Amino acid sequence: MAQTPAPSSPSPREHVDVLVIGAGLSGIGAAARLTRDHPDLELLVLEAREAIGGTWDLFRYPGVRSDSDMYTLGYRFKPWLGEKALADGASIREYVEETAAEHDLVDRIRFGHKVVGAAWDSATSRWTVEVVVDGETATYSAGFLYCCAGYYDYDAGYRPVFPGEELFEGELVHPQAWPEDLDYRGKKVVVIGSGATAITLVPSMAGAAEHVTMLQRTPTYVISIPARDQLSLLARKVLPEMTAYQLTRWRNVLQQMVFFNASQTFPSVVKRGVRAWTRRQVPDLDVDTHFNPPYDPWDQRFCVVPDGDLYRVLRSGEASIATGRIATFTPTGIRLESGEEIEADVVVTATGLNLLAFGGLSFTVDGAEVKLPETMSYRGLMLTGVPNFAYTIGYTNASWTLKADLVADYVSRLLGRMRATGLRKVEVERDPTVAEAPLLGLEAGYVQRSVDQLPKQGAEAPWKVVQNYLYDIRALRRSDLDDGTLTWS
Repeated sequence: MAQTPAPSSPSPREHVDVLVIGAGLSGIGAAARLTRDHPDLELLVLEAREAIGGTWDLFRYPGVRSDSDMYTLGYRFKPWLGEKALADGASIREYVEETAAEHDLVDRIRFGHKVVGAAWDSATSRWTVEVVVDGETATYSAGFLYCCAGYYDYDAGYRPVFPGEELFEGELVHPQAWPEDLDYRGKKVVVIGSGATAITLVPSMAGAAEHVTMLQRTPTYVISIPARDQLSLLARKVLPEMTAYQLTRWRNVLQQMVFFNASQTFPSVVKRGVRAWTRRQVPDLDVDTHFNPPYDPWDQRFCVVPDGDLYRVLRSGEASIATGRIATFTPTGIRLESGEEIEADVVVTATGLNLLAFGGLSFTVDGAEVKLPETMSYRGLMLTGVPNFAYTIGYTNASWTLKADLVADYVSRLLGRMRATGLRKVEVERDPTVAEAPLLGLEAGYVQRSVDQLPKQGAEAPWKVVQNYLYDIRALRRSDLDDGTLTWS
């Protein structure tokens, strides 16, 4: 009996030197760097959404903003000229769009292109990338694949099922899928969570809502920074634009590093200091209950609020905090295990993200499936056994873009060498003597839920994902590409 031939893959729509996956902060920064360094480079950006911006186009909940200052979250090559240090989501999206336009990248972006698979073929030294466009499958091919898709699932946030939630007669929403028509004016709102999203939502919704309660199971470290950086604004008046930007950027980098290192070295001292400062902000609140995390500073990310806006609404009574576990939802709100009842018309589940490596992309190399947990990260940007591939995952203890810029520098140098010498392939060879460690060292729930699905990192350089900007400047921007780990052909 004759066998039915397998359907052939569609012919590639385009072949380019480099395919960048993602048109968010990382992807646009990477594309700008590569096209600036290599003007004749054939490059395309594939973006699953219909707009530039990534995270900053996806999230539309009230008050959405950065939790890193824009002088370090902004690109090294493009000064942030906004008035606010912690910028709102729309302003960040506009900044990324401006960058794309200034580097003539808009025509290089293919919107509505969701990358689902990538197959490397050693015979041709190229990737064939499978893409879903308008519900149909298309393919592109490239000599180098550069993934800038972030590390969480854009389709759905983390959403635990709460006891009795089917009883609740109000509205239940997740910030990642914020309804455009949600009207919370004059209503009682409960925000479940204590992370960056929750502490942004609470002061943003307070005032319009009748009352907002932040319901947390575990407290978080929260610090305040000025919404406007006066040094930066002054420097702009007396110094050239780029000089003023770099001055502020480096000051902030060093401040962040000093604070992080102090938190790791003297955690009890930093913990007492943060708690004492918090007591001064909310003297009538039980700080030991509501602002006393059971972990050390920087075991998870610090939360940052502009001009202490969270403390302001707590002092005014427009918002309050409840700390405890949920026993059950009720028709009119939530009952805690302590017996406390919290009335609600709207409940916002700011319960976090679902981590998703490389946007859910599946890999094969010469027909063999690449199992991510069996690979090891090299310098936090390449994977063993996956040729001509790089990825961006930013810092967890500093601004994402600081690392993204350095990764782009390194990839640009890799491509420069390959183009200058006629080499077609670069690959990382694994060192079996290097001990394994989890790729991300944070104790945050979204990391711990998915840590077994990620590549590993090594316990020592260059296999260790170093969370240190000064070290990475040397390791990624200035290091020798011939360190004995990369193989070229």
